Amino acid sequence: MSNSADSPEAGSGDSSEPGSGTAESDGSSSPATGDASAQGGVRPVRLLTVGVFALAGLIFFTSFDTAKGTNIRTDASLLKLSDLIQERSHKNGQLDESNGVLRDDVEALAERDDGSTEAEDARLTALEKNAGTQRLRGQAITVTLNDAPPNATAKLPGYPEPQPDYLVIHQQDLQAVVNALWLGGAKGIKVMDQRLISTSAVRCVGNTLILQGRVYSPPYKIQAVGDPEKLQKALAESKAIQNYMVYVNVYGLGWKVTEDGPVTLPGYSGTVDLQYAKPVE
Repeated sequence: MSNSADSPEAGSGDSSEPGSGTAESDGSSSPATGDASAQGGVRPVRLLTVGVFALAGLIFFTSFDTAKGTNIRTDASLLKLSDLIQERSHKNGQLDESNGVLRDDVEALAERDDGSTEAEDARLTALEKNAGTQRLRGQAITVTLNDAPPNATAKLPGYPEPQPDYLVIHQQDLQAVVNALWLGGAKGIKVMDQRLISTSAVRCVGNTLILQGRVYSPPYKIQAVGDPEKLQKALAESKAIQNYMVYVNVYGLGWKVTEDGPVTLPGYSGTVDLQYAKPVE
């Protein structure tokens, strides 16, 4: 009986101690596990947040570096390019005028005592006149070319509706008029406000004219000094101009010829040095 009495006491004492130890163990282990996850672990949400902010910063930096202080959502840069072209064209015009004034001063100083004979001076004057560097006065006509209205349609039956290319002045149209006027005996030709010489090139880029470093937009005016009747006859007989007149009658391209009476063409004021060619020896 003593054994049976001892057994319950030992069992109860043993069971109470483990039970109390287990309770303490459970209570202390749960907070420890929470601290480990909070201190040592990294949550995926935090990684995603950091990645989003890093990507946004990269985008902002790229936009800033690309814009360079400008608004990249507009075409202001294109407008600035056109403004730059117009500015350079205006500056070239001013330089041409200054060059012309300086050339007149040089010629006036050279005429004082250049050691040449009267015959040599007369020959030089004739060469300058033919070269187009001197003013020229005489009867003149003016040919005006202009683009058609943007909403133009075919005015005559049997012709297709116009393509955008049909409604603008092209380089060959300007060249056709200039060539016809030279063929008609023009003594001098002015395109817009510039005198043409033997090295002048009439070129178009898009619907703009580039002449001797300056840019022009339609309407284009071509003035020639000579016999008005012969000049107009040469225009009428030109095959290229006859083809142009088809577009005038069908699609409304601009064409106007006027007699101006006596006018004075300016002398060419640009450089006369050859830059891309050499005279044949």
